[in-house]
Amino acid sequence: MNAVIVVDGVELPERLVAEEAQNHPAATAEAARNAAAHALAIKALLLDRAHQLGLQAEAELDDDGREETPEEALVRAVLDAEITVERPDESECRRVYDGAPDRFRTPRLTQASHILCAPKGADDAAWADAREIALAAIAELAEHPSRFAALAASLSDCPSKGVGGSLGQLSPGDLAPEVEAGLDRLLAGETATEPVQSRFGWHILRLDRRIDGQRLPFEHVQPQISLHLESRAWTAAATRYVSGLAAEARERGVALSVTIDGTVSNGALSLGDLLNDQAAVAARLETWLDEADPALATRAREVAEAAGIGFATFVQREISNFAQGAGDESWTRLISAAQGSGDPALACVRAILKSKLTVPVKTFTLIRRN
Repeated sequence: MNAVIVVDGVELPERLVAEEAQNHPAATAEAARNAAAHALAIKALLLDRAHQLGLQAEAELDDDGREETPEEALVRAVLDAEITVERPDESECRRVYDGAPDRFRTPRLTQASHILCAPKGADDAAWADAREIALAAIAELAEHPSRFAALAASLSDCPSKGVGGSLGQLSPGDLAPEVEAGLDRLLAGETATEPVQSRFGWHILRLDRRIDGQRLPFEHVQPQISLHLESRAWTAAATRYVSGLAAEARERGVALSVTIDGTVSNGALSLGDLLNDQAAVAARLETWLDEADPALATRAREVAEAAGIGFATFVQREISNFAQGAGDESWTRLISAAQGSGDPALACVRAILKSKLTVPVKTFTLIRRN
């Protein structure tokens, strides 16, 4: 018998959850398992909704050029059909633009030169020798700044030596982080007084020019802002939509069942079925309980009689009480109790009654004293 769990009203095989957990890296195995279970449940709910709407979808290519699976295409079709957001107007876009003036600027440009003194080996001594060469060059430049290009041509281990060490016009991210940080500490025309180390060696840095970024006109960035706001609104709407599907499924109990191969079908037990047909369930249950669990049947009749209500009414009340307070763990236990039963509905009601009723334990007198 395959172990199952219930998440968001969807019955999932434990084995399928364990396989899916590999696609959800997390700090703990339990967190990965929970993320996988919720992902599988949401996928099942969306595929079921696609079936309800009678949707069909052609697979498309994603941003990386990979083709969607048929299931991915259906999920996309559901969200496209069910979610609409309004395009932000100019005033909304302008509020974003005015609220973050430094966000919409051209990147800062830097013109710089360097002399690279690379170590001749991988050991500490080679790195120390390269640093001494760099320090000697810095000392010479302090006396004769105009010799930078000549020293680059004779000392540098970078191809830029052919152009006097010039690195050209640079944008953020063009250089190693430590080299960029070294240039950030310099003023235009200044040569660093200490070499900067990177994985390539020791750099003698000179900042030739810095051009600060310019703020872009609103008209130029409005389409970008509009797309960002619309995307954010769509994501929020999709989250609400999926949460609504899950809440509705939980209210129905076990709305869907997923097999080990990922096939989605109606749940083995629907809360809606129990609530809508409680009288029929109760009528079958009394006879069934008398055979399957006589002690429980007797106890249920006693409690119903003490409450002054009929057996069927008592069963209906207990089903309703369970439904109102049951979470995923309670439904998981219920489904597990019903597995292998010829009538899952009766088996589940029996499990509900057993959780609520304590059957008195019969006692026997072994020795009677006078």
